[in-house]
Amino acid sequence: MAFTLRQLQFFVAAAEQGSVSGAARMLSISQSSVTEAIRALEDDLGVTLFERQARGLEITHKGSAFLRHARQILSDVAGARQAFRDEAEQATGRLSLGVTSLVAGYVLSDLLARFRRAYPQVELNVIEDSGEYLQHLLIGGELDVAVLLTSSVKDRLALHVETLLVSPYRLWLPLGHPLAQQEAIELEELAGEQLIQLMVDEIEESTRELMGAMASRPEISFRTRSVEAVRSLVATGAGIAILPGLVYRPWSLEGDRIEIRDVSGDLPNVQVGLAWRRGAPLSPPALNFVRSAQSAIPNH
Repeated sequence: MAFTLRQLQFFVAAAEQGSVSGAARMLSISQSSVTEAIRALEDDLGVTLFERQARGLEITHKGSAFLRHARQILSDVAGARQAFRDEAEQATGRLSLGVTSLVAGYVLSDLLARFRRAYPQVELNVIEDSGEYLQHLLIGGELDVAVLLTSSVKDRLALHVETLLVSPYRLWLPLGHPLAQQEAIELEELAGEQLIQLMVDEIEESTRELMGAMASRPEISFRTRSVEAVRSLVATGAGIAILPGLVYRPWSLEGDRIEIRDVSGDLPNVQVGLAWRRGAPLSPPALNFVRSAQSAIPNH
């Protein structure tokens, strides 16, 4: 079993303090943790690092030789960490980012938090608008990158598109709804139900196409641009909804439960990802944002 950096830190502290208790105080850990680390290190190396005496520890000749190596290893590791930290802190510039309203509430916050932690010196300018308008800004060079529903991007010759997340549509039901007793529901079973329709991004168009394929359709009882309104209306029994699983949360703002079920049939899905202009190199902040987003959602 190879020794760890933690064991090296404990060993160096014990050598510098001349006792287990001194090392424990310096590191704010228990004495048993220091003792176990040194014992494990000696077992791994096959040498005695310290002679245990009544007044503390006396480092052996081999222990002194290993101490030089241990300090060098810890110094190299610290230097490597600092180099990457300095690189991130020195990364400056400006990032103009576009986002659609649906994506802003359910995807962007995690991506931005990750990017800000890695590149705190980059100035961010975020614009929320429709996917169509964001594409116009990208092509015109007014935005660096957009986070949007990539399935709605039409001009693939002008824009590079990378999908990071695919979210299928699911059926939202109030607690106690008869259909909630089934794990999978046929699309035709929704005939006669009251439908709450979300009018955001491409959701409206997808829902209309889905309903158009049904012989007998649900009746649309309410149209809204607010996901929270859909949640509240479904939870209180005003109707059902068919929406991407991406925006599902089990509770409304009022604390009422919402059930979710699969629907059999050829349902659409929502694709979320990045878009940027073709033919123009990404600025360093934009490239770093793309890489950060790719690593944040690794299973794309």
